[in-house]
Amino acid sequence: MAEEAKRTIGYLCPSCRQAVIAERTVFSLAAGPSTIPCPCGKSELKIDVLGNYVELTVPCMFCEKAHTASCSMESFLGEKTLAFSCHASGLACCYIGEEGQVFAAMRRLEEATDKLKPSDKREGQFMDEIIMQEVLSEIRDIAQRGGVSCACGSRSWRLRLNYSSVDLTCADCGATLRIPAATADDLEDICCKHELLIRREEG
Repeated sequence: MAEEAKRTIGYLCPSCRQAVIAERTVFSLAAGPSTIPCPCGKSELKIDVLGNYVELTVPCMFCEKAHTASCSMESFLGEKTLAFSCHASGLACCYIGEEGQVFAAMRRLEEATDKLKPSDKREGQFMDEIIMQEVLSEIRDIAQRGGVSCACGSRSWRLRLNYSSVDLTCADCGATLRIPAATADDLEDICCKHELLIRREEG
């Protein structure tokens, strides 16, 4: 008998700042609305399956509000890792996917948020100035080699700086690639890349 498909889901509790990671089967998700509460009892992630797409309500540690995100059921069940981000900080607030991928992503998110202090939530600052400058330098080098393009075929793009990430947006179709820029791992990741492909994502 084939093992039932499962998804691992993780987020950071805005109250106790701990990682909350849980596994849900496809059957349990399809059976009705599901919640993943933090053991502290002060936050929970909600999952609703609505026809052929999934809607999530995710607590956000950075802005202390709940974000609503959605994706197709196909992506929810098939992608190795899905990330949903806080627009204010650029930080991911939820990961969904294979167990190993989600645990690794949550570890990196915890490393990034360990740098957060209440005074850091001022506009115009970066989570880590040095990492941000190094990531921007790597993006510039890749761009100078002609390595930035969009899946739509365009090579025209705009750059936007966030608190802990950089967005590359296609000037033609509007698709956006978010590049994390908060930790040493983020810098190591982009140092290994020779090309950056912008593509439209669901959600």
